[in-house]
Amino acid sequence: MNLKNKRVIDHGLAGLQHVFVSNVWLDPIYVATAAGLSLSLSTNLVNTIFIVSGLVTLTQVTRLVKLPIIQGPSASFDALMISAGKTGQLAAASGSILLSALIVFVLSITGLINKLIKILTPAITGTLIFLVGISLSSFTLSEFLGGYPGDKGFSSPNTLLLAITTTTIVVILSLFGKGVWKRFSFLIALIVGDVLAFSLHVVDYSALSTKAWFGLPSLLPYGELKFNGVIFLTFLVAYIVAVVESLGVYQAVGEVINEDITPKRIQNGLIGESAGSILSSLFGGFPTSGFAQNVGIMKLTGNKSKVPIIIAACLFIILGFMPKFGAFLAMTPSPVIGGIFLPAATSLIMTGFNIMKKAAATEANQMIIGISIALGVALPNYSSGWHGLVGELLSNMILIGAISALVLQILLINIPNLINNVRRNHG
Repeated sequence: MNLKNKRVIDHGLAGLQHVFVSNVWLDPIYVATAAGLSLSLSTNLVNTIFIVSGLVTLTQVTRLVKLPIIQGPSASFDALMISAGKTGQLAAASGSILLSALIVFVLSITGLINKLIKILTPAITGTLIFLVGISLSSFTLSEFLGGYPGDKGFSSPNTLLLAITTTTIVVILSLFGKGVWKRFSFLIALIVGDVLAFSLHVVDYSALSTKAWFGLPSLLPYGELKFNGVIFLTFLVAYIVAVVESLGVYQAVGEVINEDITPKRIQNGLIGESAGSILSSLFGGFPTSGFAQNVGIMKLTGNKSKVPIIIAACLFIILGFMPKFGAFLAMTPSPVIGGIFLPAATSLIMTGFNIMKKAAATEANQMIIGISIALGVALPNYSSGWHGLVGELLSNMILIGAISALVLQILLINIPNLINNVRRNHG
C-alpha cells in the first residue's frame, strides 16, 4: 500500500472515530427518550441534529473558524429540552432557541462579541477550559458507572468490566501505542467495548427493527413557534453557557495545534454556530457548540489534521438521513461511553492547567483562578433550593466560573489599571 492510500485510510478511520466518540448521536436520543417523545418526533430530532451538526462542522472547518472542531448539540440544553418535552412546551423552546441564536448572531456579525473576547486572559480561558473538563468528567462518570445509585446496573460487575476495559485500552494505546494503535485508540476501545457488551448480553439490538432506513426532518415539527418569557430567559442563559463553552474549546484547540486563535476567527466561529442553531430550531433541534471530548482525542492520538473532521462532518450529514444507523450508535452501552470519555476529559483538564500557567504569577490572577474554580465546583451543590433563572444559573459550574472570572478580572485588574492610568495622566 502506497503512502497516499495509507494516509487516506488513516484519515477515514480517524473521521469515523470522531463520529463515534462525539455526543452528536448521544444527546438527541437521550433527550428524546427522557422527554417521552413519540417515535416520529424522536426520529425527527435525531435527523435534524445529525444534519445540522454536519453542515455546521463542515462550514466551520473549511470557511469560518478554520479549526479542526466537531460541532454538535450542546449538553447545556438537555435538561431544558427534556422539561419542555414533558410539559408540552417544545414550540416555545424552539422559539426561545431561535431568538437566543439571533441575538448571538447579531452580536457576532457586528463584531460586538469581540469586546468580550478582548478581556479573556489566560487566567480566564484556562479556568474556563479546566471547568469544561470537570463538567465533562461529571457526565462521564455517570456513564462510566452506569447511572446513579439506585439505577439498574449501577456499578455492577458487568458495568465496571465494560468501563474499565475501554478506559484501559484508551490510556495504554494513547500513551504507549505506536502508529495506528495510538491514532485509533478511541475507535479500538469502542469496538472492543461493544463486542464485549454484546457477548455479555448487555446490549439488545432488536429495537433497530422499529427504526426507518431513510428519513427527512420536518419543518416546525412541534407546531407554530411560540414565545414564553421565562422559557426564553432560561434558554438564553443556557445559550450563553454554550457560547462560553465554545470559546473554551476554540482556545483548547489552539493550544493543541499551537496556533493563536484571533478574535476574528472566534467571531467567525460564533457566526457559524448561531446560524446553525437558527436552522436547527426551525426543524426541532437545539443549538450546536464545539465539542470538548474531540479536542481530547486529537491531543491523545496526535492526529491534528482537519481532514478527519471534514470526513466526520460528511458522515454526520449522511447519518442524518439514516435513522436506523443513528439508533445503532445510540445503543452503545453507557459504561463504554464513559470509559472512552474519561481520558478525553482528563486531557482537557490538563490543557486548562497549561493555559493557566501562561498567566502572570500575580496575586490578582491567583485570586481570579482560585475563586472562580472554587465557586464553579462548589456552588452548584447548593443550587437545589433555587428555581427558575437563578436555579439555572447557580447549577451550571461553567457559567458560574465564567461570570466569576470575568467579574474578578474587571474588579481586580481592569479597574485598578484604569485608576492607575488616570493618576499617571494627571500626575
